[in-house]
Amino acid sequence: MPTDLVFLTGATGFVGSHVLAELLARDYRVRALVRNQPSAPLDSEVVVGDLRTPGNLARALDGCRYVVHCAALYSFSPSQRRAIHAVNVAGTAGLLEAARVAGVERAVVTSSSAALGYSNNGHLLTETDWASTASGSAYHDSKVAQERAAFASRVPVTTLLPTTPVGPGDAKPTPTGRLIADFARGRIFAKPPASGGLNLVPVEDVARAHVDALTRARTGERYILGGENLTLDQLWQMLSQLTKRPAPRFRIAKPVLFSLALGDEMRCRLNRKATPLIPLEGVRMAQHRVFADSTKAIDELGYRTGSVRDALQRALLWYRLHHYLD
Repeated sequence: MPTDLVFLTGATGFVGSHVLAELLARDYRVRALVRNQPSAPLDSEVVVGDLRTPGNLARALDGCRYVVHCAALYSFSPSQRRAIHAVNVAGTAGLLEAARVAGVERAVVTSSSAALGYSNNGHLLTETDWASTASGSAYHDSKVAQERAAFASRVPVTTLLPTTPVGPGDAKPTPTGRLIADFARGRIFAKPPASGGLNLVPVEDVARAHVDALTRARTGERYILGGENLTLDQLWQMLSQLTKRPAPRFRIAKPVLFSLALGDEMRCRLNRKATPLIPLEGVRMAQHRVFADSTKAIDELGYRTGSVRDALQRALLWYRLHHYLD
């Protein structure tokens, strides 16, 4: 019930910051785990800690009824691949063990549609689908392993699988947020091969579902939090209409795109501080469709979503206000 204390990870991240706002709006008390003291107040109790040392978190979990675990490392940088497993998989297992010791009643773990695989044959992905752990993506593989670690824990767990959240507050930004900002800056010069597609969802709807799941979700279950299934060409067209910039007309051939991505991968391996400009993992993903069905969340959580177009507009406005588009 509201006023219960929730231990929230990832409160300064894209999804987590919206979950924090939703928890506070419903009168939950929040104890937020952050890696570093935030520069601005979070309107909640703050605990500085690291998922890579979860043994230090048991005391911070004392008195918490729930855990909402949104924190994850999402990166396509080759130098981050080992850290991705340490944070997303081992960190989740350690956090849930600390929660068990502290007597937490239940946990909601943010997974990802990355754990579902692809829907290239026209099949809409559902909660019964599991991705291969040999996808070639460190992040995708980690989300599969994270869910399995969560369900193997001795705390009652529900996992939520957002598709591709979009909206305001993507400050890092995520790879999707960077694509939106780059399009608005006029930095998208060519379209990838036409086969790709993804499901986009307003981030605010994802946040509401996290709070609903605390009391409505069944433990041991997965719930897809999706919005609208769009081909990449449809996404370019939508962004073109919103930004008043022309959609790219030139479509780059697969061999050329992969050659550029492999070259960029080598550059980032040689310079570990470099950020991929054409991430190989992202190029591989762009060849596939991740179209998903959220019927289970609709039926069991009362999940509803708004317009993706409006969410993209809110994202663009936020980027303008925060000078990302200068």
